[in-house]
Amino acid sequence: IMFGSLRLLLQVLCAQLLWVWVLGSELTFELPDNAKQCFYEDIIMGTKCTLEFQVVTGGHYDEMKKQYDSFTFTAAKNGTYKFCFSNEFSTFTHKTVYFDFQVGDDPPLFPNENRVTALTQMESACVSIHEALKSVIDYQTHFRLREAQGRSRAEDLNTRVAFWSIGEAVILLVVSISQVVLLRSFFSDKKTTTTRVGS
Repeated sequence: IMFGSLRLLLQVLCAQLLWVWVLGSELTFELPDNAKQCFYEDIIMGTKCTLEFQVVTGGHYDEMKKQYDSFTFTAAKNGTYKFCFSNEFSTFTHKTVYFDFQVGDDPPLFPNENRVTALTQMESACVSIHEALKSVIDYQTHFRLREAQGRSRAEDLNTRVAFWSIGEAVILLVVSISQVVLLRSFFSDKKTTTTRVGS
């Protein structure tokens, strides 16, 4: 029993090391205004690929362009594939873009997972934990992106409120000074020359 548990532990560790080598990229980067950023990946024919992207901040969510999307395709031939993000239509607003590019399927958690015989109880528990952890990672990524969007909107709103408050303070100061000057003009003594007639 001890040897079987040790073997299972080694299989899980090997699977985790293999999982690190799965081809895929997850990246968040800034795309300057008037710029185009391209990424390249070598893909073998018949490999299923998925690209998901989301514009996290910038561009004030242009109506004409998509803010998030997902593309899935199967490589038609061996070679280097290119995907690009363009911000060429914007002249003054940079964007923060997140993308996740998965090439191929995850390798099985255990080298003999696709065998005809059933998995042991410990192996099936490991597989279900692994799947649950992958979904947790996806949820964490989703909530980090939403938090970044919310933070960006809050900072933008904070800046606008600060400028609006400064503008109101300046207007209030100008109106107050104008009222004081106007009221003083009503009550100030005007020096008039009085001439006496007769005597």
